[in-house]
Amino acid sequence: MPMIRPSSDLRNKYNEISEFCNQYQEPVFITKNGTGDLVIMTNAQYEQLCGKAELHGLLNQGLEEMKIGQGRLASDVFADLETRFGFSTNV
Repeated sequence: MPMIRPSSDLRNKYNEISEFCNQYQEPVFITKNGTGDLVIMTNAQYEQLCGKAELHGLLNQGLEEMKIGQGRLASDVFADLETRFGFSTNV
């Protein structure tokens, strides 16, 4: 369940909010005058969220490239990985 706190808690209960975010790895939603205003999360949560967004963007870019014929065959990609990292995908 999301934690929703008033903006005054940022000043008065910062340590409590920080502890919650770090302990439960959940964001805290901050309201201003009863309306959603901010989301507070740990650095690790933010980096993970940015990483997911970047990955989704790259996957979408790859799908778009495939649609217009710019993609590479999976067999070619795996062959390059085998050469580059010295392992075999054939089991």
